[in-house]
Amino acid sequence: MIKATILKKLTATLVQFGIIMVAYIFIARPYQLGWGATTVEINRSMPGDERRGNPTFLATRAITIEDTPENIWPWLIQMGYGRAGFYGYDIIENLGSENGIYSADRILPEFQNFKEGDEVPLSWVAKLYFFEIEPNSYLVWSEDKGDYPGAFTWALYPIDETRTRLVSRIGWNFHWSEPNLLTLDVFSEFTDHLAVREILQGVKGRVEGHPDNFAASTVEFTVYLLLLLLFAFTQSYILLRPLTLTNWGLGLASGVTWLITWYAPISLWIGVILGLLIIFGLVRSLKEYRLNT
Repeated sequence: MIKATILKKLTATLVQFGIIMVAYIFIARPYQLGWGATTVEINRSMPGDERRGNPTFLATRAITIEDTPENIWPWLIQMGYGRAGFYGYDIIENLGSENGIYSADRILPEFQNFKEGDEVPLSWVAKLYFFEIEPNSYLVWSEDKGDYPGAFTWALYPIDETRTRLVSRIGWNFHWSEPNLLTLDVFSEFTDHLAVREILQGVKGRVEGHPDNFAASTVEFTVYLLLLLLFAFTQSYILLRPLTLTNWGLGLASGVTWLITWYAPISLWIGVILGLLIIFGLVRSLKEYRLNT
């Protein structure tokens, strides 16, 4: 009897998780891989493509900046951990940096003269290299090993005299035979969209003179993290408490909330409201369970 109950709960959890993953693969993933980019930009060849080969993860994202490539370029070349930062979620990206927790809000002359082969520190344990640099046009970050080690490209495409498209492209293959790297691959699969989107918006804000607010970006990051943890908690809740349609529905709702908050173009506060409603439902479910035991 106990084994049957456990099996039933595991099956219910797997079905629920499977529904969320199907929605991610067929709806959320295609959207996040092309955030902000046009069909032309997605299909256009870019510098660094030869380093990507036939990648299992390939994302092209873009944003319009109200300025020229010459004024945007200094912000791109100086990016890096322990340098100007990444203009994104500083609370995690700059953690432990000798230059402090805040990304730069000005041009740093000491980080403007890199050449191909120089390091690009991503964190205190990870780094890439400048594979190719074309001032005011594009730069490519890549590893220094293998025929197709993957590459991260930042490129500038003028629209007219006052507007420029900043396009990023990242492509790499999953390291199926290297468990330690595969863990990082899976992490990047689900979070790369959030990081790159915030970087693009961070560059745009600095170039246009309205840099992002550290407190606001930290709150945003915290909400994203809490909604992911809520999704994980509801999966555990199904396994630890009696399996009911209410509990199963709350788990599914938390998964949908995670998906739309992370990947859909909606206000973050909608995710907050949905999360609070799910927490309210969990509290009620727990009270009912205690009353019946």
